[in-house]
Amino acid sequence: MSDKIEKTVTLKAPLAKVWKAISDSAAFGTWFGMSIEGPFVEGKTVLGAIAKTQVDDEIARHQEPYVGMRCELRIERIVPMKLFSFRWHPGADASMGPDDPMTRVDFALQEVAGGTRLTITESGFEGLPLERRAKAFADNEGGWEAQLSLIAKYLAREV
Repeated sequence: MSDKIEKTVTLKAPLAKVWKAISDSAAFGTWFGMSIEGPFVEGKTVLGAIAKTQVDDEIARHQEPYVGMRCELRIERIVPMKLFSFRWHPGADASMGPDDPMTRVDFALQEVAGGTRLTITESGFEGLPLERRAKAFADNEGGWEAQLSLIAKYLAREV
């Protein structure tokens, strides 16, 4: 098992539009499937809860059992039009506390011919407790693949 997951897609949307979709907490929550309590601010923690994505009914049904599950996003870096990153507890459950190990999620953007390349990287799985590591990695490997389709659908419907 690797310590990181990396997924890349070229989105048929201008850089500014993709940047807003990942860096604006309300837009992010719409496609990702999360209710977020406030803006993303570098160095701050924002609380959220799993919600159903508003851009894909099938994935929304898959998210349904997790609706309301609380999560914490510690915003690490915001480099406009280039990078948005946060730390979180993958596969979080009620027994986890703020000092439990987190992984880091990076959304890196690059303007390319025909749109914007988005690379999502989640790293730090080796720091997770052994009993959670493999499941968190497997769940998020598939989860990030689904998120690439969700952001593409979100961008296609946004004007």
